[in-house]
Amino acid sequence: MTAEGEDAADHVRATVDAVYRTDSRRVLATLIRLLGDFDLAEEAMHDAFTAAVEQWPRDGVPANPRAWLVSTGRFKTISAMRKRARFDASLLDIAERLDAAARDRREEDDAGVEDDRLRLIFTCCHPALTPDAQIALTLREVCGLTTEEIAHAFFTSPTTVAQRIVRAKAKIRDARIPYQVPALAALAERLDSVLHVVYLVFNEGYFASSGESLTRHDLSGEAIRLGRLLVELLPEPEVIGLLALMLLHESRRASRTSASGELILLGDQDRSRWTRELIVEGTALVERALTLRRLGPYTLQAAIAAVHAEAVSEASTDWAQIVALYDILLRADPAPVVELNRAAAVAMRDGPLAGLRIIDAILARGDLTDYLHAHSARADLCRRLGRAEEARAAYQRALGLTRQETERRFLERRLAELPA
Repeated sequence: MTAEGEDAADHVRATVDAVYRTDSRRVLATLIRLLGDFDLAEEAMHDAFTAAVEQWPRDGVPANPRAWLVSTGRFKTISAMRKRARFDASLLDIAERLDAAARDRREEDDAGVEDDRLRLIFTCCHPALTPDAQIALTLREVCGLTTEEIAHAFFTSPTTVAQRIVRAKAKIRDARIPYQVPALAALAERLDSVLHVVYLVFNEGYFASSGESLTRHDLSGEAIRLGRLLVELLPEPEVIGLLALMLLHESRRASRTSASGELILLGDQDRSRWTRELIVEGTALVERALTLRRLGPYTLQAAIAAVHAEAVSEASTDWAQIVALYDILLRADPAPVVELNRAAAVAMRDGPLAGLRIIDAILARGDLTDYLHAHSARADLCRRLGRAEEARAAYQRALGLTRQETERRFLERRLAELPA
């Protein structure tokens, strides 16, 4: 092959990689609908991308790569079933039914009546599955997170997560759980799980649990896209509040790291780099959710984020209003992490000692002992109080818990800055 041919092949392979990153989960979601089985669809998706690596350098990249991948994956699965039918006659019947069903759904595919990934997320969050299984399955199938990344979010082991996913798939198959967005009457009962999963996806994209990069824009962008779809489908206060929260956080993305990729905390960020369009949209959604007068955790968190967004600096932030909102949030969601975030706001309103007392009480109860942000927050307050040895111990504890390289460098830098 000539150098020019090699360059062209490399370009096509890069295109396949890019399509995999941006569209693989959409391809999978559609294949699950067409084939009716998670494992079959995963195998079909990987077969389709393998075929793309082989054929696209020769035939060129198709005009609609996603449609090509769906069609190729479906065809290869049905073809493989027909070949294996020589040894298992039941497979031929399955293959014929899959082929007929796919032909019947072609008009639906073209019209895009509903979003396949939204169908998939509601299937993964079916009430027949346990809450842990719902979240693990959605993060794996909808977003493509590895079992290790999900385990980190769950504070559990990869083996446990893998078992949950296998059991969830079996439950969907054996109980014949339908692959569809539920009717409006059944939607509300499954909404809490869906919102929780969407927010977990956003958080993994906004503050990656591991790896070199602090953020994964593909995940946070996908969570926002799902949030917009949910608002169209069910404009409840908490749905609106979650979308507002994600948009307001996303508005700060560009200012969260330096040009060299180092972490910048909220108080040190260049607020002129915050995305004003997202702040305007997010703030309007907060106001819309608040007028509905059913305050839930996402709406309250969005209201807190809006107060931050309105301030021109950390010093001018209305910390009293933020603490008051956290007080309401704690009644709605009495979680230790919420209490920790409130402690940080109290420290800004009343001084670092007031915040440190709250954090120490949380840790003394045995809550958040393995949560790195509890120890990094404690370290920062001790540093501000001049308690260098306590700060050093807390930073070292946080370092032992992080798997995020950007965060690791930040903690090491703070450690090095402490007086001997």
